[in-house]
Amino acid sequence: MIEKLDWRLVIFGVLCLVTIIQVIYYLYFFRRLAFYRLAPEGLYHQQPVSVVICARDEAANLAKNLPGVLVQEYVDKHELILVNDNSVDESKYLIEALQKDFPQLQMLELKQEAKFITGKKFPLSMGIKSAKYDTVLLTDADCVPASEFWMQKMVSRFQHGAEIVLGYGAYYKKSGLLNKIIRFETFHTALQYFSYALAGIPYMGTGRNLAYKKAVFLRNKGFSAHNHLPGGDDDLFINAAATPRNTEVVIDKDAFTLSEPKSSWGDWIKQKQRHFTTSKYYKPRHKFLLGLYAASHFLFFPLIIISAIFFSWEIAIGVFVLRSIVQGVIWYNAMEKLNEQDLGKWYWAFDIFLFLYYLIFAPALWKKPQKDWK
Repeated sequence: MIEKLDWRLVIFGVLCLVTIIQVIYYLYFFRRLAFYRLAPEGLYHQQPVSVVICARDEAANLAKNLPGVLVQEYVDKHELILVNDNSVDESKYLIEALQKDFPQLQMLELKQEAKFITGKKFPLSMGIKSAKYDTVLLTDADCVPASEFWMQKMVSRFQHGAEIVLGYGAYYKKSGLLNKIIRFETFHTALQYFSYALAGIPYMGTGRNLAYKKAVFLRNKGFSAHNHLPGGDDDLFINAAATPRNTEVVIDKDAFTLSEPKSSWGDWIKQKQRHFTTSKYYKPRHKFLLGLYAASHFLFFPLIIISAIFFSWEIAIGVFVLRSIVQGVIWYNAMEKLNEQDLGKWYWAFDIFLFLYYLIFAPALWKKPQKDWK
C-alpha cells in the first residue's frame, strides 16, 4: 500500500520547482542583458529621422526638455514634430519662439478631440503620419536625452533589416525611498523587455525612448487594433509589430532618456495601475512567460518560509542562498548596464518588494482602463 505523501515534502518539492523556474529565467533570459556587450565605437549609420513628441499643456516641460532634443549632434537630415494636442497653456507661443532659432522644429497643432479614440494615440498617429522621413524616433515632453548623441545612437541600430529599436527611459536619481522604488521598478521592467528581445521574443517598448520605421507603423494599421484603449501606444503596438528579426535594442548610457519621477506614492500607484491594464492584451505567449515569472517570484517567499518552519530550515536557507547568488549577480550586472548600479546594494530589499508589488498591482489586470492619457 502506497503511503500518502507528507504535505511538508510536497511543499518543499513545489519550492524546488519554483526556484528552478526562477533560476532558468535568470540564466536563460536575464543574463542576456546582464552580460550584454556594448557595440564597439565606430562609424554610425545615420539616416534622415523624424522625432515626434506629443504634448498637452506641457509648457513647463517643453521649456525644460526641448532644447536637449534640438541640440543633438546629428549631421543627416532631421526634424522634430511637436504635436500640440489641444493645449490651453503657453505651449504654442513657446514652440513658436523656439522655431526662430531651430528651423527643424515643426508644430502640428490639434484643436479638436478625436471621437472614439481615447488617450495619446490620435495625436501620436497624426505626428507619425505627418513625418517627412521613414525613421521615426519617439519620446515624451517630460523626457530629455541623456546626451547629445541620443538621436545618433538610437538611429544607428537600424541595420540588417531592423524596423524597431527599443531604448531605455530612465528616471532622475533623487533622495528618498519612493525614488529608489520607481527606478527599481523601471529597471526591472527593462530587464525583462530587453532580455526577451535579446532572446528573440520582443514584447514591449517604452514611449519615452522608442524608434521604428513609419512603414511598419502603416503596415500594422497604426494603433487601430487598440484605439479603444487609452494606453498601449508603445507596449501594445510593439507587442503586435515586433518580431525576432525586425527588433534591435540600444543599451548605451548616451542613448537613454531621463524623466522626472512621480513625487507622491498615490500618483505613482495610479500610473502603474494604468500601465498594468494594457498587459492583459499581450499575445498569449508573452502573457504566459511574464505570468510564470511573476507567479514563481510571488510564490517563492511563502514557500521558503513554510519549508523553513515545517520541513528543514537548513535546506531552506541553502535554497534561498543559491537563488540569491544567481539573482544578485544578474541584477547587479544588469543595473550597471542601465546606469542604476547604486540600487545594487539594496537588491535583497527589492526582492522582497517585488512580492508586495505583485500583490498590490495584480488586481489592476482586471480593472477597466482610464480614459486620460496623461
